[in-house]
Amino acid sequence: MPTSHEKTAIKATIFSIIGNTLLALVKGLAGIFGNSYALIADAIESTTDIFASLLVLFGLKYANKPADKNHPYGHGRAEPLITFLVVGFLITSAVIIAYESITHIYTPHDLPKKWTLFVLLPLIVWKEISFQLVMKKAKETNSSALKADAWHHRSDAITSVAAFIGISVALYFGKGYETADDWAALGASVFILYNSYKIFRPALGEIMDEHLNDDLIEDIRKVALTVKGIEGTEKCFIRKAGLKFHVDLHAFVNSNLTVKEGHALAHKLKDTLRYEIPQLGHVLIHIEPFN
Repeated sequence: MPTSHEKTAIKATIFSIIGNTLLALVKGLAGIFGNSYALIADAIESTTDIFASLLVLFGLKYANKPADKNHPYGHGRAEPLITFLVVGFLITSAVIIAYESITHIYTPHDLPKKWTLFVLLPLIVWKEISFQLVMKKAKETNSSALKADAWHHRSDAITSVAAFIGISVALYFGKGYETADDWAALGASVFILYNSYKIFRPALGEIMDEHLNDDLIEDIRKVALTVKGIEGTEKCFIRKAGLKFHVDLHAFVNSNLTVKEGHALAHKLKDTLRYEIPQLGHVLIHIEPFN
């Protein structure tokens, strides 16, 4: 059965898929009939966002499969791998937008329609709200893939802002400034590439077991000291896999305990940690003698 965190992440991803599908249609139609390549570029990004969100949904479902004989630590590492694919979609959309923008800059065309500005304003607000909502759920669930999905919304909001500025400049200055929204789309593609790096870097750290969890380690040490018989803690290593954190913890116990008593205490500590900190997955306790 999926945990509450897993259900939250999946619901947030479905929200992204539905929202991006509607926005891609609105932007695409507005860009074609409103003669704005910046809006068309925006629609291209929203379309790639749909496929990226579908990937995230698949990744979340696969990453949360239970451990089995061949995967004793579960399937959580699938999540950062999916994040890499999502980044690939972002980079692809940025390159396409940049290429088409440069092409349009050197191709004579008419000014965008004024009404496209009124289409863009609510879209910008909606995408920023979507970013805040999905990012909140990503932080709640510790999902790198969901964070990548959230940044898709923020990138989309930025490209819409760029489109709004470009169209406004073109309309305000008139003839001779028809390419302003093309330049805006080109600038947006650079920002998308920057966001791609911001999404890629944490996922890479997750794959490489980079130390990024000082707050969680502090919580683990505090909970450990609440267990009667645990005199202190020493080494604490954490690896993130999907929505779970796997822990290796060295704990001090009275050196006069028998092996059986130390073993029982280790199990009690493990059970307490997993109960008090639900996002913990596999917990390995190493007992150290305390004099």
